[in-house]
Amino acid sequence: MDELPRKSADEFRRADKLPVVLLLENIRSMHNVGSVFRTADAFLASHIYLCGYTPRPPHRDIHKTALGATETVAWTYLHSAVDAVQQLRDAGHRIVAVEQVENSIPLQSFARTAGEELAVVFGNEVEGVSEQVLALCDACIEIPQFGMKHSLNVSVAAGMVLWELVRKGI
Repeated sequence: MDELPRKSADEFRRADKLPVVLLLENIRSMHNVGSVFRTADAFLASHIYLCGYTPRPPHRDIHKTALGATETVAWTYLHSAVDAVQQLRDAGHRIVAVEQVENSIPLQSFARTAGEELAVVFGNEVEGVSEQVLALCDACIEIPQFGMKHSLNVSVAAGMVLWELVRKGI
């Protein structure tokens, strides 16, 4: 089978990125972090912020699922997710959390203004996005779910949100 056309690491760094930053707040699992890196690479997300006790590269368990994406996707660690949100807001980003809260916007109904840069916040696997960060968000997106469990793995949620944003041409 012929090799699929893939960007080199250098081509990736020079490529136009999706105007979306991902912010991971207090993610526990290194495998989830690695999976988000890999998904961010797949969709050319512009940056990842790792906050709180979210594990960060280099670590073999992150690399196991990232498959090299920690070398291509730009990332920053900040201890405080609140500080990260403030920095992103000051840089002109619209802050959107992925969380099930009152008045959340169904993912399929979410719209972005042309030219607007987004920062999408994903929270802890059990506790979700902290109240302090939710209070700073401009909106919340909810992924509609119809089964008995009303939660998704954070890396799955990140993939769904990024795909929907790309599908809409954001």
